[in-house]
Amino acid sequence: MATKPQPATAVAVPSTAKQCDVFILGSGLAGTTIASILAKQGANVVLVDAAQHPRFAIGESQTPQLAEWLHILAERYEVPELAKLADVGTTTREVGPMVGTKVHFGFIRHDKGKEPDPKETTQFAIPKLLAQNSHLFRQDSDAWMFYVAARYGVTTRQLWFATDLDFDDDGVTITGRNGEVFRAKYLIDASGFRSPLAEKFDLREKPARFKHHSRSMFTHFIGVKPFDDVSGHPQDQRPPIPWHKGTLHHMIDRGWFWIIPFDNYEKSMNPLCSVGLTIDERTYPKPTDMTPEEEFNHFLDLYPAVKRQFDGAHRVREWVSTDRLQYSSSRTIGHRWCLMSHAAGFIDPLFSRGLSNTMEVVDALASRILAALKDGDFSEERFQYVEAVETGLLNFNDELVNSAFISFSHFKLWNAVFRVWGCFITPGVMRLSGARLRYVVDGNDRHFQALEKTKNPGLWWPESTEFQRILEAMAETCEKYEVGELSGDAAADIILKVVQESPEVNPTFGWKDPELRFVAPSSWMLARFIRWGLFAAGPDMRKLTRFVISGALKAGPRARQLLK
Repeated sequence: MATKPQPATAVAVPSTAKQCDVFILGSGLAGTTIASILAKQGANVVLVDAAQHPRFAIGESQTPQLAEWLHILAERYEVPELAKLADVGTTTREVGPMVGTKVHFGFIRHDKGKEPDPKETTQFAIPKLLAQNSHLFRQDSDAWMFYVAARYGVTTRQLWFATDLDFDDDGVTITGRNGEVFRAKYLIDASGFRSPLAEKFDLREKPARFKHHSRSMFTHFIGVKPFDDVSGHPQDQRPPIPWHKGTLHHMIDRGWFWIIPFDNYEKSMNPLCSVGLTIDERTYPKPTDMTPEEEFNHFLDLYPAVKRQFDGAHRVREWVSTDRLQYSSSRTIGHRWCLMSHAAGFIDPLFSRGLSNTMEVVDALASRILAALKDGDFSEERFQYVEAVETGLLNFNDELVNSAFISFSHFKLWNAVFRVWGCFITPGVMRLSGARLRYVVDGNDRHFQALEKTKNPGLWWPESTEFQRILEAMAETCEKYEVGELSGDAAADIILKVVQESPEVNPTFGWKDPELRFVAPSSWMLARFIRWGLFAAGPDMRKLTRFVISGALKAGPRARQLLK
């Protein structure tokens, strides 16, 4: 483990150094979001990047929790542009008609050389009350947010390379390859895997501490067919929402293909589709004698139904092919610096949690930096919650994703893991919505501060010890299956029993019924869910439901508009 980096007591600062409050490395959505927030609240911010916009990026699939975090950041810090990324209609109108829609998460299990069994599929259709998510076309959304930051007064530099970071008691001096020098009170590294800060202080853990293993290859295609058109499945065995209307996961042993269309929204003018393959690098070592395209086509040849989606399709960008995706850091907070979001660590794109995690960290960090700029207290202690939430977000996601990869080889076990993942999405959003409803009534920041008063930061329903218990039971059981201590059926039965017996798991959507593979809550089911939450649920869920309902009553007629 890296030793704790100590700041120098004094650094000679060139007289030509340009002064700022906060210096940010990396202008992806993490960097531009926190830059916009800080600048809107009066901070002098510099945002630099070694690349330039527009540019290719993945992390395109939204989640209901991400949408709620975007609304919170927009309200709490008075940056309304962030809310324009929160639903497909507004994003299309305000950012551009290049996004797809995400009405569901869809999962189809495949065996080598065989047609997929229509009975080995699952789908969670996102209730409109939770969110109307999109598939972001990141080259557009990221560039748009970069210009939003510039409009708020952020000093921006593209194709700007930091060559030296010198910390002392009072701040940091940043020197660029072009000789330009900045002096800041605080530095945020939002640059991602190739973090200058992680390199300077030797923060990367070797190997990464995570259980999960995967590598990936990805690009954008044109001409990818909707799976609904090529599946060959009988109509009565198809899900209620077409596969093409959401993010499609083709599950294989220790891996998955993603299909994220941008052409599935009626107002989209984007014909492209994001395509990737993520696989365990221990099961499938990276070949030295194949290009990424050749390797991808090799996998298509193994799975005939997936291959039919690509009949006549071709890529429009060069392939990106990675080594192991997982990386972690020994520390993410230090004296006058933060290693933020994907600069701190990464698990896997499965379940699309990356941007939601990012926005949760942005909220935690922004509130503390703004306080520090007011009172001058940049002590590491003030920022410890940021490190705690970053650590929790990564570690809990590691448990979830690792369990999913283990389960992909056995449908009954996957069906159990699917229920653990899905049944806690709704309460994870509800806790955020309840706080936001109260905030818009009285503008009191304590509603958001209360979200951080938890023993399990980073868990998406951190107030529920029952959720943590179920997640840990799932992970332990899947790992026993992985090493041969349990059969797939026995492992699935254990997890399903934990879910079915929990008073905190919502039965009205069908999460407790393993025969219900397509979870698509209707308005009537939502009404039943609220009634169950108020009167029949366990103590955690009753408290949460009443928290949201009372918040909606306080907000009055505005509640419906706020929760759109």
